[in-house]
Amino acid sequence: MKKISYFALALVFLAGCKEANKKDTQESASKKETAGVEKQEKKEEGDWEVLFDGKTFNGWHGYNADEISPEWSIRDGAMVLTPDNNSKTGGKNLVTDKDYTNFKLSLEWKISEGGNSGVFWGVKEIPELHEPYQTGPEVQVLDNERHPDAKAGKTHQAGALYDMVAPSEDVAKVAGKWNTMVLKIDHNANEGKIWLNGVEIVKFPVHGEAWQNMIKKSKFNGWEGFGAYQTGKIGLQHHGDGVSFRNIKIKEL
Repeated sequence: MKKISYFALALVFLAGCKEANKKDTQESASKKETAGVEKQEKKEEGDWEVLFDGKTFNGWHGYNADEISPEWSIRDGAMVLTPDNNSKTGGKNLVTDKDYTNFKLSLEWKISEGGNSGVFWGVKEIPELHEPYQTGPEVQVLDNERHPDAKAGKTHQAGALYDMVAPSEDVAKVAGKWNTMVLKIDHNANEGKIWLNGVEIVKFPVHGEAWQNMIKKSKFNGWEGFGAYQTGKIGLQHHGDGVSFRNIKIKEL
């Protein structure tokens, strides 16, 4: 009986050792996987290019201008537009110094009560064209509660690909609150996406027949040059209303 008991105890001991080794192996694999994810996240974070340092307008200029309108200022780490519609000084709309083709753009925006603004991409500075929206498609920035444009259809509401694709849902925060927007433009995959406050709300093609058909069904039908440039500047709109932007960064794909 004692021999059997010793044998049973030995089996239990061996089983315990195997289970412990298995647990150690699983924990080791889990730690390696976690470390790998953290390393990848760190690498991806490092790929972001800061487009606004929170202190200067370095990397930006006025559309079709050598200077920036004094209506734009920097306060508390944000670009702030305080419109003066009588001012004729400088470029009222802001554009990046650099051009971009395939990218992921991340920024935060805050709109004033009843305000309207926008974020452009694919902007070409052409002297004969006085506004970025004449070439660059726009992600709408809007006070959905108060601005009348929100009543003109969902393709005019915050987060929409303006006048082309409506957001799947309204996730915009009220005027005066910061919203986080991410725009992805990938011509290799022929895919554009818009996220607002962590929710994917818009998806669309970015070139080809499907893109052209979208333009034909919009107010931009017949606008020569609109949405025609795969490479262009990022733009921030002066629409005559107060708006702020911060934490602007871009990752080229």
